[in-house]
Amino acid sequence: MSKVTETVTALAAPVAAELGLELWDVEYVREAGQWFLRVYIDKDGGVSINDCEALSRALDPVLDEADPIPDSYVFEVSSAGAERELKRPGDFERFIGSGAEVRLYKPLNGSKSFVGTLSGYSDGDVTLTCAGKELTFEKARIAQVRLRVL
Repeated sequence: MSKVTETVTALAAPVAAELGLELWDVEYVREAGQWFLRVYIDKDGGVSINDCEALSRALDPVLDEADPIPDSYVFEVSSAGAERELKRPGDFERFIGSGAEVRLYKPLNGSKSFVGTLSGYSDGDVTLTCAGKELTFEKARIAQVRLRVL
């Protein structure tokens, strides 16, 4: 995690919690020549546009005061989404039994993408149950894991 995302995470988490929201992730990325600061949130029952707006309004002055990013950027707050990326061990533990897609850096048996039910996680290795068969993918092979609505 970069220094910017770590700083923004530390600033945003308590603000989100005050609003009854969970901070899911923070991204600071350059796209099409512009910098974007994206804050992703979640809550039981789902996130509404009003939740995003409330966090944006509450967090904006906190970011202005702390000034963790010296350059100009576009600030966005959005839902983590139904097909969010799983990154931290707690993400995987929380969603065991849910639909997921594992994308690999290099093909395995001719495929780089596997969809099934997330059935295990251990030290970065991810296990999916696909058509009744368990497949375990080593951390080093995994490019991305996302929830998948099946």
